[in-house]
Amino acid sequence: MILRPKIALYEPDIPQNTAAIIRTCSCFNVMIEIIEPCGFMINDKRFKRVVMDYLDEKMIKFYKSYNDFFQTKKKQKGRIVLMTTKASISYTNFKFKSTDTILFGRESAGVPEKIHKLVNQRLRIPISYKKRSLNLSSSVAITLAESLRQNKLI
Repeated sequence: MILRPKIALYEPDIPQNTAAIIRTCSCFNVMIEIIEPCGFMINDKRFKRVVMDYLDEKMIKFYKSYNDFFQTKKKQKGRIVLMTTKASISYTNFKFKSTDTILFGRESAGVPEKIHKLVNQRLRIPISYKKRSLNLSSSVAITLAESLRQNKLI
């Protein structure tokens, strides 16, 4: 079995973004992990409109809380890489591993400080200083593509 990175979403807010991320992960054969609570229901019509037929429930794992997520990851001994606008290291200056879980925060608020303290790797996507941030689904696609490229998985 070829190991592939995983994408994790911390309490996602926007159904369309989560659906677009699921489509991206499906196209690259990458697991997506969702840390609940979500700001929407999976049967939301906005979610269904974007996810279309890309929803493969075998590729999605739900965690009831961030504690559940971090306890599971600790047992698996994999790295958690947090993507955040608050990081100083660019994702292009980082060596991704095929076993990484790449964590993204909520669209409305990122992740709280308690989550920052639980990870050792924090990265950012450099953008114009005049702008606040990229769309979450765009950030996932950019970072995932770089991780897959570095690990020769695409």
